[in-house]
Amino acid sequence: MSPAETPKKLPYTRESFISGQEVRWCPGCGDYSILATMQRTLAKFDLPKEKYVFVSGIGCSSRFPYYMNTYGFHSIHGRAPTIATGLRCVNPELSIWVITGDGDGLSIGGNHLIHSMRRNINFNILLVNNRIYGLTKGQYSPTSPIGKVTKTTPQGSIDYPINALCIAIASEATFIARTLDSIPTHMGSVLERAMKHKGVSFVEIYQNCNIFNDKAHEPVTGRDSRDDRMVLLEHGKPLIFGKKKDKAIRLKGLQSEVVEYKEGMDTKDLLIHNENDPEPNYAYLLTQMEYPAMPVPFGVFRNIAKPTYDEMLEAQVQESIKKQGKGDLKELIYGHDTWTVK
Repeated sequence: MSPAETPKKLPYTRESFISGQEVRWCPGCGDYSILATMQRTLAKFDLPKEKYVFVSGIGCSSRFPYYMNTYGFHSIHGRAPTIATGLRCVNPELSIWVITGDGDGLSIGGNHLIHSMRRNINFNILLVNNRIYGLTKGQYSPTSPIGKVTKTTPQGSIDYPINALCIAIASEATFIARTLDSIPTHMGSVLERAMKHKGVSFVEIYQNCNIFNDKAHEPVTGRDSRDDRMVLLEHGKPLIFGKKKDKAIRLKGLQSEVVEYKEGMDTKDLLIHNENDPEPNYAYLLTQMEYPAMPVPFGVFRNIAKPTYDEMLEAQVQESIKKQGKGDLKELIYGHDTWTVK
């Protein structure tokens, strides 16, 4: 291998991002896998550690900033996207990660989540979805399935659950993906792509709360069932799945359906994954594929480019400075509409 082909030695390892704080999640929690995968992912980049900021709200996953050897902000319930928006608008050099959960992000924080995505602010949102309130000991959440029996729904939930990716698509997020805690290699590849994306990245992570909602995702993601109930999205390729790779997806009118597949068969009638479709229709169709009627998609649903809010804001600031000068803060405060009370 010539010197020009020698891989660049990166300055960090996973251990570089371990804070040393005692990790206080329940033994067996899926958040351990997410934390380790995040640390390994950041070690693949040469961005200085002081350029990373992790912002969280309230919940088990929101302890994340304590465990990352980076800057962090453990904020208030549901408001992490708001804090992150302010950070992004004043410091474009940062790599900002919002860590939230299905309760924190989709309940009290739903409004903030929607507007940060529609604005296409250049940061990454990880929504850890275990379909339960874990920190407050097992109440139903916005993603709990109908009929779910919990401490707050002893007769079963009568709320229809929110589909997190539908919210992201309706908000016109420019990068939308789903991954899971039990396949770290898949999660790592999704996080790496989110890191590289310019604009808002929204990643839903199926996570297992083994104390209050154990095996909530097991029917889909369990080792014995996932080959037949998960479909991994690959850009430009048909949606093929099954232990023997003998099933595929095609469109019938405006609905998707499962068909038999044999290697080498003509794929023209099959659904071909296109994550770069500028229209949200196809990505939305994927979100409607749910178990047991259909396999559940995992991977990148949408990946498009458009100007970011923070870029356009900075352009407005610079244009104003060009026209009016930098301005004077004292003059702004005291110059107009002020009076002295005697």
